[in-house]
Amino acid sequence: MPNITIRTLTPSEATAALPALADILSDCVEGGASVGFMSPYTQQDAIPYWQGVAKAVAEGNTVLITAETDGEILGTVQLGIGMMPNQPHRADLKKLLVHRKARGLGLSRLLMDAAEAEAIKHRRHVLVLDTATGSPAETIYEKYGWQRVGVIPKYALMPDGSYCGSTFFYKSLASD
Repeated sequence: MPNITIRTLTPSEATAALPALADILSDCVEGGASVGFMSPYTQQDAIPYWQGVAKAVAEGNTVLITAETDGEILGTVQLGIGMMPNQPHRADLKKLLVHRKARGLGLSRLLMDAAEAEAIKHRRHVLVLDTATGSPAETIYEKYGWQRVGVIPKYALMPDGSYCGSTFFYKSLASD
């Protein structure tokens, strides 16, 4: 079993991690994940996206969490906390990504647990996300206690250009 570390990155750590994060994103897109980008998608193509995330971390709008196995970043998730004034209690879970070579190690669960802990730390108790309908992620989110809200057909495109629906989920962390 590899040594797994979950970390919340500082702005400077986020910038330093750009190559590893870009590798994970390009691997997921090239593996068929509908996460906003089209194939072909290289590690170099992913750098501008991650630069924007690092900037959002520095501005306090995003929490960036990584999963490392034996010191190598192989998974990530973001928590969008820069919300409108009428949503101070809410956060968006974004881009749960695990490199294909690290799947099956439980990284997604550890990342989701860390994101929920960060949400509580930032006083966010309603979390929302969307994922490609029919993707393995749907099963993961349900297994982790997220509630399915509904599906919008043809919401986005798969990396190959075909349409896919998006399934929306929420999770309440409040103890009411």
